This record gives sequence, structure tokens and C-alpha cells, in this order.
Amino acid sequence: MLRGILSGILILLWLAGASFGGPLFGKVSEVSSNERTAYLPDSAPATEVQNALDGFLGSDTLPAVVVFESDAEIDDALQQQLTEALEDATAAEGVQEDVSPVLVSEDSLAAQAFVPIDADADISDVSTALSADLNESMPDGVTVHITGPAGFTADLVAGFAGIDGILLLVALLAVLVILVIVYRSLLLPVVVLSTSLFALCVALLVVWWAAKFDILLLSGQTQGILFILVIGAATDYSLLMVARFREELRNVDDKWTALRRAWLGSFEPILASGGTVIAGLLCLLLSDLKSNSTLGPVASIGIVFAMLAALTLLPALLGLFGRAAFWPKRPEFDPQHAADENPLHDPGIWPRLARLIRRRPRLIWITTTVVLAIAALGVTQLQATGVAQSDLVLGASEARDGQQVLGEHFPGGSGSPVYVLVDEAQLEDAADVLLSNDGIDAVSVTASDSPSGTAVITEDGVQPLGPPGTPAPEPTVVDGQVLLQATLADAADSPAAEQTVNDLRAELDPMGALVGGVTATSIDTNTASIHDRNLIIPVILVVILLILMLLLRAILAPVLLILTTVLSFGSALGVAALLFNGVFDFPGADPAVPLYGFVFLVALGIDYNIFLMTRVREESTRHGTREGILRGLSVTGGVITSAGLVLAATFAALSVIPILFLVQIAFIVAFGVLLDTFVVRSLLVPALSYDIGRAIWWPSRLSRAEQPRAASDAKSENPSPDGAEARNVEV
Repeated sequence: MLRGILSGILILLWLAGASFGGPLFGKVSEVSSNERTAYLPDSAPATEVQNALDGFLGSDTLPAVVVFESDAEIDDALQQQLTEALEDATAAEGVQEDVSPVLVSEDSLAAQAFVPIDADADISDVSTALSADLNESMPDGVTVHITGPAGFTADLVAGFAGIDGILLLVALLAVLVILVIVYRSLLLPVVVLSTSLFALCVALLVVWWAAKFDILLLSGQTQGILFILVIGAATDYSLLMVARFREELRNVDDKWTALRRAWLGSFEPILASGGTVIAGLLCLLLSDLKSNSTLGPVASIGIVFAMLAALTLLPALLGLFGRAAFWPKRPEFDPQHAADENPLHDPGIWPRLARLIRRRPRLIWITTTVVLAIAALGVTQLQATGVAQSDLVLGASEARDGQQVLGEHFPGGSGSPVYVLVDEAQLEDAADVLLSNDGIDAVSVTASDSPSGTAVITEDGVQPLGPPGTPAPEPTVVDGQVLLQATLADAADSPAAEQTVNDLRAELDPMGALVGGVTATSIDTNTASIHDRNLIIPVILVVILLILMLLLRAILAPVLLILTTVLSFGSALGVAALLFNGVFDFPGADPAVPLYGFVFLVALGIDYNIFLMTRVREESTRHGTREGILRGLSVTGGVITSAGLVLAATFAALSVIPILFLVQIAFIVAFGVLLDTFVVRSLLVPALSYDIGRAIWWPSRLSRAEQPRAASDAKSENPSPDGAEARNVEV
């Protein structure tokens, strides 16, 4: 009775937490930001310039570039019509007053205007409304595009819009289908899926309020990964618990006794697996890039609640339903099974695979190693040096189309200026550097007393506005500094523009000038991302290695597990690189793609080795190492494979979000998990461990003295008259 009451209390507590967290789905955008500058290190030049802009421009805005393209030449009458339409459309909420005049291109076939949008407004809604209003009022033959920083931000927001809906629905549906196939039950998949969903709701509750109080930074990218990670991890931990519970129900008649044994048998591997993932994720705190460093604690919170749900809510539900949870195929108590249990004698693919490994261990591990190493050679083809902002969103993009039109009729960098923050005394020298660069089309300086807010700078200095004799506007000075704005001749996200900014930084650095803007932000992001990748990957390896040594109480086994997991990651990345270039024709990859792929594949992939090797160690203490390896593989094969399928399916669901980064991560992790599940954990690790024998546990006592196998086992497994197989028995 007491255990039933405790189970009811646990279920009610989780239900209460989920009832508060559930309504927050669809509201994450209220506490998240997709502005790339917000995630740069505080010391990055682009960040320092961005922080100084408010003092010069007067408000926190994001510029939108409205591009008009006409089939016929734009004369004065049409220009006036475009101006009136723009004035009407920009009267909407979220648009600032300082809208620029409509400027006609030299070929008179296009026009542009700069519209400042309040950065605190919903950029996507404002951009969509602006586009709709303008298109309704356009005469025949004129099309409108919204591009520039605001346009690309709106595309990103729209791309992430499906996270709360279609992503979650696809992930849950994929998991449900797999669970139904695995369990061939109606109730148990619902129990397991409810555990994962409740864990996600409570994790979201904590993360949402942490972001609300600015404790954590949250983006659409982080949100999507959190959803997938919690569902996948909670389901994996639940699969392990359910498998152990079903196994114990065959050994004991009382469901509570079976549940207690299952909980004790699952606690260590679940805690070790979750702890390993959390340790790997928290290594991201070393990142200079805030989009990486903030993912660590956000995802770790999700893993904590995934573990808690699997160790509290799921046992409570299993205790409530007992054997009925497995209906219609209930596990029955079988005293003979408990007395004569030897999984190697059972039918099925995993006992057969274990017997195959016993016969040909060396051939199996050498063959799989060679195949994986060949696949890993494709890593050399991975183009993870960054992608243009216009390529971040897959599929249709109004901002990308507008940028293309803009580049055909205006300087490519229109609407995305290079900002140069320099001391007032260095204004002329800095302007000379900008004007002398072939990648710069025009230069101006921020001037609050100018009607347009800026004053044009030429080789003759700051130019006056109005008739001859009109005094030139005075540059705005803030803390002894002025702000120059330079229009790039090339698109702001092009390699040519990046080269221009790098050249400018090299020439302006002796003056103490800082260079910012869209292009500089992209450069600083890639630089920080590469730094993070080179620093964090080795740290994660060392941390996980230490955890495995403590868990397995050995040195050799953890080292081999790490090496096999890294080989699996290299193979997955190599295959992904070849497919990204030759099949999907992706424009490249963000430098963070290998880092994220490594974190998830190594931290999560090591889970399956933990599930396997903790059971192998348990069996080895009773039956010897080689026997324990075969028994462990036979017992855990089904549940670990199911867990791998679930995790691969959940990460694959990320591909429904049309963001290049997430699609690439989805493929790498999904393919890598399947590779790790069906090749590394099923073939390479067991065969290699079997070939090495008890030395795998070096330097622990288990490597020096083992309990001999039962004679009945040796006889049944070594029927050959010459005793060839028996020679492998350790005593």
C-alpha cells in the first residue's frame, strides 16, 4: 500500500510540473533571440561596435532594405508613387520614423529604401506585414523584396517557427511508432512516451524562466536541440529500465520486487550515461561563443530531468500497471528461467551474433575497424569554414531573393554597412583607408544634425548638404569617438566582403579603430567557433575518459571505448562530408557543426557503450570476461538497438526545420548513432574486448583473477571434440 501511495505522489508531482511547463510551448520566442551579435564574446570587435551603436544611432534598431524592381524605367512619377506607398506601409507599429528616401539605381530599373525596425519588436511579423502592405499597393510590373539584416532575421525566425509544432509532432510520432514495433504493446509505448514528454515539459519550465530572468541565453537553435535531446535521452533511459523490469518479472513473482531489482540494476548505467552527457555538455561553457556556452547548461538541464523522469516517474507508472503494462504479451513468472538462465542459449539475432563473435573475434574487429577508417577519410572533404548568411535558410527566402536583386542594381553591400568606430582625431585617416579600398563603394559618417543622420565623405572631406556655401554637418561624437559607415561593393555575406573587412581591420588596427557590422559579425563568429572546436573537443575526450575509468574501475577498457567512439564519429563525419558535397550540394558548413556533432555523438554514443560494458562487467564477475562479454551483448542487444533507433529518429526529426545547421546536425547525429549502434557497439567493441580477454579490465582486480565459468556452460558452448573452443576459457 505504501509503495502504491508513493507512486501516486510521484505521478502527481510530475503532472503538476508538466501542467506549468506545457503551456510554455509556443511562448519560447518571448524569451529567446536569434540575433547573431548577441552570442558573440563580449571582447569581439563586432560586439564592441554593436554595443556602441545606440549612442550614435539613437535607438536599438535592425535595418530592413526594401528593394523595388521594375520591368520599366522608374521615372519621377513612379518614384513618387513608391515613396507614398512606403510612407503608408511604414506607419505600422514596430517601424521607426527614420525611413530613408527611395533611391533609384543608375539603370533606373530598381529602387531601394532603408527602413529601421525596432529590435524589440517581432521582426518576422513586422517584416511580413511590411512586405504584404507594399505588394498590395504596387503598380503592375513592380515587385518588392524585404532584405538586409531584418529580412534575414525574419527568415530565420520563420524557419524556427515549426519547432513548437511540427518538430515536436514528428519527433513524438517517430518515437511512438518505434516503441509500438519494439514492444508490440498498446499501453507501454504511451507510458514511455509520457515519461519523455513530462521530462520535456518540466525542463522547458526551468529553462524558460531562466531565460526570462536573463540567466540563460536561448535561441531557436538551442530550443530545437533541447526538445530533441530530452525526448531521445528520456526514451533511451526508459527503454533500459523497462527491459530490466521485464527481465526481472520473469525471475520473481512480485511486481514490486521486480521493480526494485530493475531500478537498482538500471540506476548506475542511467546515472553514468546521463552524467557523461552532462559532463560533455558542460564543457561547452569553455566556449567563447555564447551560442555554444549557453547550450551546455540548457541541454544539461534537459538531461537532468530526463534522468529524473526515467528513475522516478517511469518506475511509478510501471509499479501502478505492473505486468498489465506489457499487454497483450505479458512477461510471466518462470522459476525455471531464473534457475537456468543463459541468454546465449536463447533464439534471436543477438545470441547468434554473440556466438559468431566467439568464433571469429579478431576477423570481426579488424574488418570493422578498416571499414570505419576508410569512411573517416571523407573528413578531409568537410567544408566547415562558414556559410553565407543568405544560405542559412533552406528553401525559399525573400531576403535571399532581395539580396540578389540588390546586387544586380546597387552595390552588393547596400543595407549592411561596415561600421568603423574610431577616435575623433583619427577620422580623416580612417576615412582615407576606407576610400582607398576597392571593396568599399561609399563612405559616410554619422551626423545627428544631418537630415539623413549621416554625411557623405569623399576625398575632399565631409560634404555639405544643400546649395554651395552650406556648412557641412558635424560628425556625432560619443566618448571622443565617431562612427563611420562604409557601403561594401560586394554582398555583405560574400567571401569578397569578408576579405575587404579583414584588410580594413589590418590597416585600421594601428589607429585603434574597431570594425563591426554584419560581415564583421560573421568573421568573429567563425573565428570564435573554430577556437571553441579546437579547445573543447580534446577537453570532452579527457572528461569522458576519466568518468569511464571511475565507472568501469579500469584504464584499458575506457581508452578503447573512447577510441572506438572517436573512430565512429570520424566515419559519420566523413560520410556526411561526401554526401553534403556530392548529393545534397550544400554550400558548406558552419565551423560549429563538427563540434556539435562531436558533443552529441561522443557524449550520447558513449551511452550505449556504458549500457553494454556495465552489464558486461556485472556478468564478468560471475562468469568470466569472455563469457560476460557474450552474455552482456545477448542481454542488452535488443534494448540498446531500440534506444539507438529512437535517438536517431528524434535527431532526424530536426531536418524538418529548414535551417542548414540543424539539417546537417540531424544527418550527422542520426547516421552516427545508427553506425555506433549497429557496427561499433554490436561488432567492434564486443569482438575487440573478447579478443583481449580479461586484460580489458586492467589494472583492476578483475583483470588478474576471475571466477571460472560453470562446467555446463563450457560444455554446451564448446562441443568440439578437440576442445578448440575450450582453450579460450579463462580460469
